[in-house]
Amino acid sequence: MTLSFFENFALLKYFQKGGPMMWPLLFLAILGVAFIIERFIAYFRVSIKTPQFLDSIKKVLQKRQIKEAIEICEQYRGPIASILKAGLLKYGKGREEIVSAINTSGELELARLERGLIWIATVATLAPLLGFLGTVTGMIKSFDVIAVQGLNNPSLVALGISEALITTASGLIIAIPMNLFYNYFASKVSKIVLEMQESSTLLVEYLTTLEEEITRP
Repeated sequence: MTLSFFENFALLKYFQKGGPMMWPLLFLAILGVAFIIERFIAYFRVSIKTPQFLDSIKKVLQKRQIKEAIEICEQYRGPIASILKAGLLKYGKGREEIVSAINTSGELELARLERGLIWIATVATLAPLLGFLGTVTGMIKSFDVIAVQGLNNPSLVALGISEALITTASGLIIAIPMNLFYNYFASKVSKIVLEMQESSTLLVEYLTTLEEEITRP
């Protein structure tokens, strides 16, 4: 398989015409896609049917079966199950202990949810900047040709302009979907965080009620 075979592909031709700045742009594109795939897998793994999960927890807590509730949490993946388990483990030690355990666990789970998003945001920011840098270098090449040969060789001038436009377009092509995916994942995290807050609030109130019923004369 020869190089001439690959040269028939338009994308490869544009890549070659884009100049050296296309390599870091390619690296950013690969990096961004890798983190997008990783985040999709991560959020799919932690997604649960929250109403059904909370209903199963509520049923065993009504029977004061704290150990069984913890075991149910261990059967589920994700931040909601983790923070509820942290709260259940503090049952009997007072409301403040329960809230503190849930808050600590919530901070750890939030960090896990947001992990990788910074890289997607970084790619979305750097890609157009590198594209504009390629624009500048391409225009410099064009002006160098004009300075040396004047306007006698317009094809060489056009090569520099072509490099400038290709790198700009490539940077924007990378940045636009990265921004879309970042916003999608950010909304996904916000939704999960809201469910975490609602679930933890319900658990704290329920455990507090159970403790009060036990201590009530």
